[in-house]
Amino acid sequence: MSSWPPLLLLGSWALLSAAVGRHYPHSAVLDGASRYRLSWAPQGGAIAFRLEVRTQGYVGFGFSPTGAMTSADIVVGGLDRGKPYLQDYFTDADRTLKKDSQQDYHLEYAMENSTHTILVFSRQLHTCDINDQSITESTVRVIWAYHDNDFRDTGQNYHGSNRGTKSLRLLNPEKTAVISPSLPYFDLTNQDVPIPDKDTTYWCQMFKIPTVHGKHHVIKVEPVIQKDHESLVHHILLYQCSSTLNDSVVGYGHECYHPNMPDSFLTCETVIFAWAIGGEGFTYPHHVGLSIGTATDPQYVLMEVHYDNPSYLEGKMDNSGLRLFYTPDLRRYDAGVIEAGLWVSLFHNIPPGMPEFMSEGHCTLECLKEALDAEKPSGIHIFAVLLHAHLAGRAIRVRHFHNSNEQQLLAYDDDFDFNFQEFQYLKEERLILPGDNLVTECRYSTVNRSYMTWGGFSTRNEMCLSYLLYYPRINLTRCASIPDIMEQLQFIGVKEIYRPVRTWPFIIKSPKQYKNLSFVDAMNKFKWNKEQGLSYNNFVLRLPVNVRCSKTDNAEWTIQGMMAVPPETERPYVMEPVLCSSSSCLSHNLLLMFLVMLYISTTSRRNSWPIVL
Repeated sequence: MSSWPPLLLLGSWALLSAAVGRHYPHSAVLDGASRYRLSWAPQGGAIAFRLEVRTQGYVGFGFSPTGAMTSADIVVGGLDRGKPYLQDYFTDADRTLKKDSQQDYHLEYAMENSTHTILVFSRQLHTCDINDQSITESTVRVIWAYHDNDFRDTGQNYHGSNRGTKSLRLLNPEKTAVISPSLPYFDLTNQDVPIPDKDTTYWCQMFKIPTVHGKHHVIKVEPVIQKDHESLVHHILLYQCSSTLNDSVVGYGHECYHPNMPDSFLTCETVIFAWAIGGEGFTYPHHVGLSIGTATDPQYVLMEVHYDNPSYLEGKMDNSGLRLFYTPDLRRYDAGVIEAGLWVSLFHNIPPGMPEFMSEGHCTLECLKEALDAEKPSGIHIFAVLLHAHLAGRAIRVRHFHNSNEQQLLAYDDDFDFNFQEFQYLKEERLILPGDNLVTECRYSTVNRSYMTWGGFSTRNEMCLSYLLYYPRINLTRCASIPDIMEQLQFIGVKEIYRPVRTWPFIIKSPKQYKNLSFVDAMNKFKWNKEQGLSYNNFVLRLPVNVRCSKTDNAEWTIQGMMAVPPETERPYVMEPVLCSSSSCLSHNLLLMFLVMLYISTTSRRNSWPIVL
């Protein structure tokens, strides 16, 4: 058996130890047939990837702003007759594949056997290369492909249907909480709910939390999605209902927000958990749990399921819901949820044809101060955030101000994907004190729309919400705002409406061009263009807002309904500049790669041997 040259042996086995022994805290199966598994490990300013793919040909991996091949950042690798290869490519606007002059992906390990290819490689998060996509805390649209044959620069083998895309957050903190597989749990699931053949349906179902003896903590919640319904179930909200209800409401289901919806549903205002499409199960931190079993805890809950059926499929029956794992071993703190942002209503609106439009929802200083002064003057700690919008949403940020001084962003997603919404664990818990305020900032694009987009529950309507998971729990369930609609209507020239208001949307009295039109019709009649849309955006962002400041059981803090002036903020928010690292600082790795390749070229092929670079 031939021996490795001493320098290569030392360098190679050091890299082998690092690559093979590395802990990968995150993983995902990218395809439906479980043939392509991605694992990854952020490490300082870099990130390492491990691909395990059922093929003996090439493996493709990369990032794309849209999930398509246009303007993508791609790496292609494999083993060709025992020799490893890994090349950095990019595509232009015409989807033409080109080799990148700056090679920023660095192969650490490669192995091929009779069924699979494994590649381990790394790159910097920010590479100084205009052809590479920076990796941030925002959603990343990963693209993948593979082929049975190896890659050739000339006469490239087209991957055919062996390709796809998946949205991920690559820089999520590692989940350190360990959950016992023997934990008891209970399911809250719909029972044969017919999904109507229409675009959007919200279905509400009443449940009673199972009786437990004494206080317990829910420490993990998982979605239970019926097979083949993954694209139909868009999000699930769980609300705490009034403690005055009785068992007669249990098991009753009805379409939400319907005129015939039972009155008992109206008592369910407090969000205690939220899940959205693409999200996995949520595990609470080791010191926090969702309390059940005491008089102040949820006894009756309403589960709201948003069904998204844009293809108008018929005959679908659904049994999806949530699974809650609980324990008698109590955590130190009870968790709570605050719904922050823009209260969902027609008062939130976006003109058509806008490449970019900004909406803001305010969790005002006045609301937070009243609630915190009364319940927790020392403040609450936010540990996770779910950002929520609909199809026009492009980016969401939660800005945090303390005594009018802006802090670091609480949470953000500058590449929002409607089909991938999950709780973001914060890397560090954020303390919220009296004197603080939060701004949920949503950016939209309506370039392909001809009419106004309105705040509402359909996926063609819009929302701008952030669900804040925090501890210790206080009696604050909603901290939101809405801009004044009469002020907005002044922008298009509305002078007077019919009073008293007896219809919704209300009717305009003057001027003549809008007479007897609803305000919705009047806004659609206005001749919008980009310049007017931009002026309207700047106008709305400076309007006074109506404060929504709610407690449990439909109670309200005294600030509810008051008008407040939005804080002076710098728009748009300016992110801190990122420091990039060019591949030149890794030139020693390239030299090592060259030496190893030189050695391999002189040795015989070993199909199933690991190759280390």
